[in-house]
Amino acid sequence: MKIALVAVGVIVVVIATILASAAAKPDTIDVQRSVTIKAAPAVVFALINDFHNWPRWAPQDRDNATMTRVYSGASSGTGAMSDWTSHGNAGAGRMTIVSSTPDGQVDVQVDFRTPFAAHNINHFSIQADGGDTRVTWSMHGTNVYLMKVMSVFANPDRMMGKHFMAGLSNLKAAAERS
Repeated sequence: MKIALVAVGVIVVVIATILASAAAKPDTIDVQRSVTIKAAPAVVFALINDFHNWPRWAPQDRDNATMTRVYSGASSGTGAMSDWTSHGNAGAGRMTIVSSTPDGQVDVQVDFRTPFAAHNINHFSIQADGGDTRVTWSMHGTNVYLMKVMSVFANPDRMMGKHFMAGLSNLKAAAERS
């Protein structure tokens, strides 16, 4: 009986430590990755600025056979929207292009409904770099409590960074084939 009480006490302390550590994590998350693409800025911009092109390069589309999208609003650029649902890690939500400058930048507001509510802004900076194009994908958003708990065990920058690098690699391949 005494051993069981000690075990329960240890488990309670471990759980309390994890939850307290998670509560101390920042309320926002920032991730940024870049790649150089051997294509003109206009080619890269077109792949990002039109949600219809995202299945060609976005990891959540390419890696998730259950992903479905419904498009609304503008056909591309500011005001374009894409609602998605998936039975995989991507969950469900809406993306909206909130700002778009030809061959320069695209800002996408992402609102997750599932697996948990979260809101972030993804910024794509597209800059000519000699004969190439430098693309920087950055995200600033809400660090919801569940993500804070997960970050006790895994680095969120590293996890999201892998996602961004996969997307940028796919974007590079798609742009360079164009």
